[in-house]
Amino acid sequence: MLLSQRLLRTAYSLTALSLLIGLAACNSSDTATEDGDDMAAVDSPDSGVTGDVLVDGSSTVFPISEAMAEEFMAENPDARVTVGVSGSGGGFSKFCAGETDISNASRPIKPEEAEICAENGIEFVELPIAFDGLSVITNPENDWAECLTVDELKMIWEPDAQGAITNWNQVRDEFPDAPLGLYGPGTDSGTFDYFTEAIVGEDGASRGDFTSSEDDNVIVQGVANDQGGLGYLGYAYYIENEDRLKLMAIDGGNGCIQPSQETIADGTYQPLSRPEFFYVKVDSLSNPAVRAFAEFQIDPDNANLVNETGYVPIPADLAPLAQERLDNEIAGTVFPDGSAVGVKLADLFEAQQ
Repeated sequence: MLLSQRLLRTAYSLTALSLLIGLAACNSSDTATEDGDDMAAVDSPDSGVTGDVLVDGSSTVFPISEAMAEEFMAENPDARVTVGVSGSGGGFSKFCAGETDISNASRPIKPEEAEICAENGIEFVELPIAFDGLSVITNPENDWAECLTVDELKMIWEPDAQGAITNWNQVRDEFPDAPLGLYGPGTDSGTFDYFTEAIVGEDGASRGDFTSSEDDNVIVQGVANDQGGLGYLGYAYYIENEDRLKLMAIDGGNGCIQPSQETIADGTYQPLSRPEFFYVKVDSLSNPAVRAFAEFQIDPDNANLVNETGYVPIPADLAPLAQERLDNEIAGTVFPDGSAVGVKLADLFEAQQ
């Protein structure tokens, strides 16, 4: 598994780093001046940027950010990138309070969040990092449903469905008389916001009687253990658990299409293809480590790390626009209403350059 392999590599790296630190400590303790004072440690060769970078936010963007942080620190061992997972909304709460340098998000910043940032003097640069296909999943033992229409998804998830749509045969007559178990992201998740807007038609409009969590692994576990389960999450988490889950095709009006790197990249998987972002605090860009890590994440040479985690890198023609935004510290969002459903990033970023 891509994510689990990366976690193992991270553990091995940290173990090796600990051993090196221990050896360095032993060597320095053996070196002292004649009067007993420890000698200053000999400076190591320049190994790149130094400093701390604090990142938090979306669980969907987390695998990308984690992969980027691991490789960045391998190239810059004197830099430390800490990545947390509070959901897009939780991440923006910390970011706008000045607690983090970078906020990961699986949807654009909302107007009310941008207002809080402004009230606290937090300016930010908005940068795309990848594209994702929000994936609808079921239990592998579900042998009756291969594809759902957007209208059927809306019927299942809209607020009026709470306590009313509880069985598969209510979704479609040909489906069996089987309980419908629902699993999805919590309300702090950008995935929740995007799904409700794209499917129900209103950000945050959803039934409340489903098992919710900001941890996508909880959603995976719930659907995997419930024969009648249905849920949604980021594509990378499906790929990581595809042996335990069944991927649904979605009919957005042009036939049944499953998410894949190809259908996400060419825009045929609709309406659940979406951009992923990170937001960097302008004041934090004076920290060389923060600026270098931001540049590292949008560098086309590191697009392979996005691919590794199951997402689609931003198009090559969009990368220079992102770099220009960062170089010129263009503050603010290109999504004034907070919606990214059905929009083209290139058009929006070109308009604000």
